[in-house]
Amino acid sequence: MWCAAALTLLGLMLGTSAFSAEESVATALVVSVDISGSVDETRYHLQMEGIAEALEDPTVLSAIQANSGGIYFALVTWADGARLAVDWRRIATKADAAATAVLVRAVPHIPGEFTCVGQMLRTVSSSVVPRLPVPADRVVIDVSGDGIDNCSDVDAIHTERDALLAAGTTINGLPILVPGENDVVGVGAYRAPGYGLRELPRQTYRDGTTLDAWYREHIVGGPGSFLLAARGYGDFARALRQKFVMEISGLAPTDPVNGKGSVASR
Repeated sequence: MWCAAALTLLGLMLGTSAFSAEESVATALVVSVDISGSVDETRYHLQMEGIAEALEDPTVLSAIQANSGGIYFALVTWADGARLAVDWRRIATKADAAATAVLVRAVPHIPGEFTCVGQMLRTVSSSVVPRLPVPADRVVIDVSGDGIDNCSDVDAIHTERDALLAAGTTINGLPILVPGENDVVGVGAYRAPGYGLRELPRQTYRDGTTLDAWYREHIVGGPGSFLLAARGYGDFARALRQKFVMEISGLAPTDPVNGKGSVASR
């Protein structure tokens, strides 16, 4: 894969030896979590606890252990900017998963204001994926959030997304649908300073759309990509566990209810 070749080349440029086949993994998973202004302490805790519980879940652990050498995991938190909250860690055993869950639960809440999805994708592309210690057959970015980007035009978001897709990365979506709060997004959206001075770039912004439709159109992409919505923050842990199993196992996305289920491929 391109990602594996690029990482091997990077290792050579840094003066290190090329990775051996034994050092590779099937899946490298970046969990990217929204901490913008709409995410209060309760919602933040539900997300961090949901990630930690997913790592400790027996079904998720079975999926991890079915991969020779386990998986690599990283956590990114994002709002106005993005930061690598938990650096790449190999998870191959129950003890590895438990230790990583401890780190996730300890990530401090450093809230932001805006929802800068495009800038997050740029950071992941430039600063997170290149840090992956070994080659991976699949590099998956799992993006969750409760709002649309209010920092960039969609063309700029597509530029960042498409650069990741061109490198063979898969981007999956976990939009958090909060009834009565984000049923329709785009109309009168809260925007970063300067953004509102420009003409709204796409018709969907003028007329409004649903958050899952926005994620499907502007975020999700790549081999085997899919979207799975959480029905509120209380449903985040359940949705994430399901997503982890699918992503780690490399399962094809399914839509069990005649195309109307919560899982949909791009």
